[in-house]
Amino acid sequence: MPARPGKHRDMKDTPTVSARTRVSILLPLPLAGAYDYAVPASMALRPGEFVSVPLNQREVIGVVWDAPAEPDPNPVPDRRLRPVSAVLPAPPMTGSLRRFIDWVAAYTLSPPGAVLRMAMSVPAALEAPTPQAGWILSPPGGNSRPRITPERQRVLDVMKAGQVHAGAPLAEAAAVSLSVLRGMAENGLIRPALLPHRSRFGRPDPAHPGPALGPEQEAAGAALRDRVAARAFGVTLLTGVTGSGKTEVYFDAVAECLRQGRQALVLLPEIALSAQWLERFKARFGVAPALWHSEVTSRTRRDTWRAVAEGEAPVVVGARSALFLPFPDLGLVIVDEEHETAFKQEDGVVYHARDMAVVRARLSQAACILVSATPSLESLTNAEGGRYAALHLPSRHGGASLPEIEIVDLRRTPPERGRFISPPIVEAVTATLGRGEQAMLFLNRRGYAPLTLCRHCGHRMRCPNCTAWLVEHRAQRRLQCHHCGHAEVPPAECPECGTANSLTAVGPGVERVLEEAAALWPDARRLVMASDTLPGPAAAAEAARAIQDREVDLIIGTQIVAKGWHFPHLTLVGVVDADLGLAGGDLRAAERTVQLLHQVAGRAGRAEAPGRVLLQSFSPDHPVMRALVSGDLDAFMQEEAAMRRPGHWPPFGRLAALIVSSEEEREADRTARDLGLAAPGGEGVQVLGPAPAPLALLRGRYRRRLLLKTRRDIAVQPILRDWLARVPVPNHVRVQVDVDPVGFL
Repeated sequence: MPARPGKHRDMKDTPTVSARTRVSILLPLPLAGAYDYAVPASMALRPGEFVSVPLNQREVIGVVWDAPAEPDPNPVPDRRLRPVSAVLPAPPMTGSLRRFIDWVAAYTLSPPGAVLRMAMSVPAALEAPTPQAGWILSPPGGNSRPRITPERQRVLDVMKAGQVHAGAPLAEAAAVSLSVLRGMAENGLIRPALLPHRSRFGRPDPAHPGPALGPEQEAAGAALRDRVAARAFGVTLLTGVTGSGKTEVYFDAVAECLRQGRQALVLLPEIALSAQWLERFKARFGVAPALWHSEVTSRTRRDTWRAVAEGEAPVVVGARSALFLPFPDLGLVIVDEEHETAFKQEDGVVYHARDMAVVRARLSQAACILVSATPSLESLTNAEGGRYAALHLPSRHGGASLPEIEIVDLRRTPPERGRFISPPIVEAVTATLGRGEQAMLFLNRRGYAPLTLCRHCGHRMRCPNCTAWLVEHRAQRRLQCHHCGHAEVPPAECPECGTANSLTAVGPGVERVLEEAAALWPDARRLVMASDTLPGPAAAAEAARAIQDREVDLIIGTQIVAKGWHFPHLTLVGVVDADLGLAGGDLRAAERTVQLLHQVAGRAGRAEAPGRVLLQSFSPDHPVMRALVSGDLDAFMQEEAAMRRPGHWPPFGRLAALIVSSEEEREADRTARDLGLAAPGGEGVQVLGPAPAPLALLRGRYRRRLLLKTRRDIAVQPILRDWLARVPVPNHVRVQVDVDPVGFL
């Protein structure tokens, strides 16, 4: 039966449990807790060991979990316990990671085994690495005198006495085939031998010369070095204008972590698109870091997981899932672009990697650095309240100036009929290209058009699985849903009225902007940067190289172009629809819009030539537009805080969402109604809903939402547990809990 969760002790303080008859094993399955197993007399176990245990009719891998703080009043009798089958040859899971797993599970109301699964995402890494065979010179002597051909002589010249050489590199260095090596072995010239273990990750050199820092950067770097050297937990919010050298500054903290002999973790929101960041790291430390994201191969994931566990990967840069890697001595956690919503995981275990990074650092006694030019209101509030230290870089590095930002009032200077780029931006791009500089057009919308409708009857093409319009991708000749992936060929006739050739595209996407740009500037070399056109690291790296080498004149991009790129020859940014993110009732719509547009604007004028940014808007007097033009983001965030504080909206209150979903609309409504009737109350507690979610149908499931809102000093987890325990949920209905939601779709 499940064991009760208990407090953890570090492994060094925990004796082996061979003297006990039972042990708690947590399995990477969505179970309520750990299960008890018998410990064979010949086996010595301690918390953190990876073990194989029987479960029903199969063997599964689990982790020896810490003993419950309180004994189970009704334990399974010893005679009924099944024994642990084997101990796996992997470094045990550290006490800090076990505590982290329990903490995340409790905070997000997730089964501990579901969280453990994220920390055991590479089962192959738990097996001992397979020894690799190579070749070594045979000892001198023997009666035979094998013939030495020129090919064999080249092999002998390459090989060194007493050193084992891998076959393929040896054959390549000697310019021979592998059959030559096998022939030499048959003749006794060389013999097989096991290659010594070598880490595939080089050790970054903290003393490797980096770029010269200005006085402001050097002072901030010194402060971060001191915090890492203290070997204690603390959070620092590092802010600064775009191009102020924040990356180089926190590299100083990484260097100090390496000098301390500890490991560092850097989280990036789009690691697969961070080719330039990786180049800067290699220039600073001499080698590339270990990478962890969904695009790496299964073999690389296995090698990386094992290297991290064995302390052979000193620096890991990764996506949010890297938080669950088995660092034995984590000394530094950095969250770059901490404001990015990409750090929120919406499926499975729902968590925010920025917030969990702070927890992981605290449990590891590590320094934590949150970095952004446009920090979240949550982090700013924590810094103002003294919970985080704060460092700010007010000017661009190397003497570059901030770009001039202007509003193009679309009410006064609209685009030509059938066009989407206004005359002022057309003139500015033409002048920029004429000077031999690069320009960018930004629109945060993929595809050709967000909506396709019938001119005859008004029918709109929508997704059959979601409450969403189908986006036209004209280059691929398809209509696609960006929520579930459904795609279909554009029909020749309207599905509703049957009128031929009546379907028309409404509104612009980046493909439509590209079409317009091709007509306006036919000689300009154009590049589209969107998730559709940059599917992985290789494509992103090639795009960055082409722009840096000035093989591109005009960049047309979505939010991908805001991810910290440094293009020194880019001097103009034109935003086609600056109002796009302000629609709807999202609590953070204005905050997100100002962050995104400020980041996009920061791509301009990062070198000697000054930058200019033009924002097309129908609402030039909106607070977001005024903040961007004035550059006073601090005042804007203070206004945001003033609006949220009276109603106890985050970060001055707590939110938790319940998302009820089912393939049967009636069942979703019934369960949501029951939850609404059982909603908690009391002073400082409010429940909104149930109501259909904005995406009321998603991937074929009908969705209803309830929102729990409380004062900041009220913990939502006990309220949620009690609430959910009072309402039976049918098997075919799913209730997802989202503590601290960042989106409301």
